[in-house]
Amino acid sequence: QVQLVESGGGLVQAGGSLRLSCAASGLAFRNHVINWFRQAPGKDREFVAAITRSGGTTYYADFVKGRFTISRDNAKNTVYLQMNSLKPEDTAVYYCAARPWTSNSDPAAYDYWGQGTQVTVSS
Repeated sequence: QVQLVESGGGLVQAGGSLRLSCAASGLAFRNHVINWFRQAPGKDREFVAAITRSGGTTYYADFVKGRFTISRDNAKNTVYLQMNSLKPEDTAVYYCAARPWTSNSDPAAYDYWGQGTQVTVSS
């Protein structure tokens, strides 16, 4: 049974930082891409950040470039999202999602999802 468990969300003031973690189990971690999405109230789920299976290349949505960093530790079956310089518009539920082999920015392309972790940024 595949499980993705996010942690690290919370309430932070604008300009602050949070580090999200996504721990994966029940899948061949090195064969899966695990990326980050978010969903704000009343909005569609959107792509945030992606990382290749080796961890060698990363991709970011324009609205987080220069502020967020995605990384993965294949020894720990965990993907991270370091979020700096947070803004109130970053407030959302953040999800990690997994699919085999190749990355995709379309949420519909992902087979497995975590339960989400709430990030709230106050102004």
